Amino acid sequence: MIFSVHVEVRLRPGIADPQGSTIERALPSLGFDGVTGVRVGKSIRFTVEGADEASARAEVEDMCRRFLTNPVIEDAVVELTAAEAAGASS
Repeated sequence: MIFSVHVEVRLRPGIADPQGSTIERALPSLGFDGVTGVRVGKSIRFTVEGADEASARAEVEDMCRRFLTNPVIEDAVVELTAAEAAGASS
């Protein structure tokens, strides 16, 4: 089975986010008042093949721990959905 994967990587609570702070400070000068708590992360999308959803998810979570994130300061949220077959008509 083929699965579409979306991994959202976020800094853990309590970890300084200088990019988020810079954005938050700049927004009022652009007319966007009242914005607080800005945090910057990264989004990674790809497809993966697995025997079933559980095995595909386990492989993606292993990728996150070993390569896609810095587990000391980042957390990952994994979304997995069955991919549509190539060439399928709507």
